[in-house]
Amino acid sequence: MKKVLCVIDSLGSGGAQKQLVELAKGFKEKGYSVSFLTYYNDNFYKKELDKHNISIRTIIEPNYVNRLFKMRAAIRQEKPDSVLSFLSAASFIATVSGFPSRKWKLVVGERSANPNILKSFKLRFYRWLHLFADYVAANSQANIDIVKKVNPLLPDKKCKVIYNAVKIQNKYNLTTINDKYRLVIGASHRRLKNLDGLIEAVNLLPLVNKKNLIIDWYGEKNLDDSYSLGVDKIKSYKLSQLFNFHEPTTDLMNEIKHSSAIGLFSIYEGFPNFICEGMALGKPIICSPVSDLPVLLKDNINAFFFDPNDPQSIAESIVKLMDMDEGDIIKMCDNNQAIVEEYFDRDRIVNDYLTLLS
Repeated sequence: MKKVLCVIDSLGSGGAQKQLVELAKGFKEKGYSVSFLTYYNDNFYKKELDKHNISIRTIIEPNYVNRLFKMRAAIRQEKPDSVLSFLSAASFIATVSGFPSRKWKLVVGERSANPNILKSFKLRFYRWLHLFADYVAANSQANIDIVKKVNPLLPDKKCKVIYNAVKIQNKYNLTTINDKYRLVIGASHRRLKNLDGLIEAVNLLPLVNKKNLIIDWYGEKNLDDSYSLGVDKIKSYKLSQLFNFHEPTTDLMNEIKHSSAIGLFSIYEGFPNFICEGMALGKPIICSPVSDLPVLLKDNINAFFFDPNDPQSIAESIVKLMDMDEGDIIKMCDNNQAIVEEYFDRDRIVNDYLTLLS
């Protein structure tokens, strides 16, 4: 039985963690031995992995240099047939662990189209080390473009775009809460997720839209000051009745299922799981034109796009979303589920990764 080792910083509630857990479950279903190696004790997805008998080993070491050597020793002790790492620091560790030589296949996963990669020496250095991996798998072409800009020596044959895995769900059903339009957001609270821009946009909405709208945001709080500042602004604008904030949930798909629509307001993204899940569930979408979304979706046909830096643009898109009639909603959702079948099919995505890891 071939052994796949998944390396990532933690099993927290982030999108990269969610996708790696989903892939690990898929590898297990196909008869592979799968385990996780992390270095932060954040186990949001532990119960899900336990259900599938996927083991987790966590190396707790605050000193960066000592952590690197301990992680390296742990990877080499595992004697895996292949290693799949997600996120830049974990991929750095996985790559260095192969020096001076290794017997396993190494696939490093790129999950962020953060423009700061181009400015940071450390982040650029991490991408130069991709030369020592067998493959670089990114969940968007936008991410590959950034990596290639940083490291032009990286061969094209090493770079693969593999989108996020998701399962097609039920067809669209209009869901309201107490006759209000329920917009659901799934994102951690960081400035790049643009809570501030959403608040400013909601404040600009016509009164009729404000009266009929409720926003439920699911995600980890206090990663920076964006959540606390947002709550203060919501109170000052007297919008508290419109916004509800919730802790992250492993059953976000159920919240999407019981939404009227879903929203993504980020300044930038790798490729958002949340949008894939909303498309799979057949829900209307309002989002920033980040990552590969403008490649896969057409404005006013598959989604309503807006400028995330312009609250008026966001507000206009919210109004268009809320004004959709049932026929247009069904057309949008049918189109999006067809895209999910073509690009995000879970079984095909799992097989694409296994092809690189074999």
